[in-house]
Amino acid sequence: MLQTTELALLRRIAAEQADSRAPSLTAGVVREGGLAWFGARGRVDGAAPTRDTQYRIGSITKTFVAVLVMRLRDEGKLDLNDPLDKHVPGTSFGAVTVAQLLAHTGGLTSESPGDWWERAPGGDWAALERSLAENALRHRSGARFHYTNVGYGVLGELVARLRGHSWLEALNAEILQPLEMKRTTPHPQAAAAPGWAVHPFADVLLPEPTPDSGAMAPAGQLWATADDLARWTRLIAGDTGGVLHPDTVAEMREPAHVDDADEWTTGYGLGLQVMRMGGRRLAGHGGSMPGFLAMVLADERTGTGAFVAANSTSGVAVGTVAFDLISTVEAHEPALPTEWLPLTDHDPALLELTGLWHWGPTPYLLKLLGDRWLNLAPVSGRGRQSRFRPAGPDRWTGLDGYYAGETLELHRGADGAPSHFDLATFVFTREPYGVPEAIPGGVDGKGWQSGIR
Repeated sequence: MLQTTELALLRRIAAEQADSRAPSLTAGVVREGGLAWFGARGRVDGAAPTRDTQYRIGSITKTFVAVLVMRLRDEGKLDLNDPLDKHVPGTSFGAVTVAQLLAHTGGLTSESPGDWWERAPGGDWAALERSLAENALRHRSGARFHYTNVGYGVLGELVARLRGHSWLEALNAEILQPLEMKRTTPHPQAAAAPGWAVHPFADVLLPEPTPDSGAMAPAGQLWATADDLARWTRLIAGDTGGVLHPDTVAEMREPAHVDDADEWTTGYGLGLQVMRMGGRRLAGHGGSMPGFLAMVLADERTGTGAFVAANSTSGVAVGTVAFDLISTVEAHEPALPTEWLPLTDHDPALLELTGLWHWGPTPYLLKLLGDRWLNLAPVSGRGRQSRFRPAGPDRWTGLDGYYAGETLELHRGADGAPSHFDLATFVFTREPYGVPEAIPGGVDGKGWQSGIR
């Protein structure tokens, strides 16, 4: 990056480390497929932390568990609408769905009963399940967002049941090894930052405990380095390295719930926090454990992301810093638009379908995209629009907005020529109401008329 950009980034984290009195802080900016900038302030064992220094990342762990669950969904081993009882039978909250657990809308209690799980050694699944035998639900399932660490302990057990081994083994085999994240571990491995609490009224420190959380570990156990957090930020932005299809990550970034519905700024998707800040739509997750704070964020439009990690229990505005790093880079060195290139191959039969179609009297444009995808959007730019992925001969599945998951089907006449599209019962014709026999309710035989009677 330009020296002026790097200075602005360093100035931002230096101010945060000094103002919030963080023992140490590392941060990085990710763009164009790699770690574009790294910065560090403070000391770990008497020296500046490096890209290989581990920090505990807390609830960012949940995003790894969510990816494991979505992999199971993509393999057909579960459906997001499945009740928990189908895969982990016998709990007192078995009617809660997998999707609700991912999005924190199942109504499950926020913390595990008993000692504060973040500071106490955790028991096994049997112990956690017993502790939830009564009063596990705090709200009606699906009624509202209620952040639940317990829910991700449950999802870790679900992964273990369906994979036949622990969630950590699944994590290592399915995510960490393929992405070459060699320094993401359930326990610290040197070099690792110690966790500290900073006294509120004096510049002195208190060591914080880092116990194994047992069955609650999927909620916040992991440690990671800057290099590994950079790779994970890239995945959230859509560079999945084959671990997930980019469309699945995009699905995870879609808000399942928003906190302020009138003009939402924060919400939660399927394992990812989502937010709108300064005109940007961001996805990622924060992490907080005794002695540590962390954040990963990515701008889904530009692909620019940032991460921050600090070894302090509280006081470091890691989310604000991550956003400021993204904004600084985009202001100093804005991302270039993706270079336009013509299709390398196309189906002439699909090319013939492009152009103007009408839903009733409303004109729509159908465009051909790569890989036989289609894009259908109103000419005015206002209204429902979607991309469609091939789902068989003359059939496509909607990917966006109102038509997500719906089927676009091409109907042909007796001669095999295209007649009309049916999209979730909505009929699209070349001319307004151009195929009367296909229009629900029929078309007035007098046709278009002049004047108003």
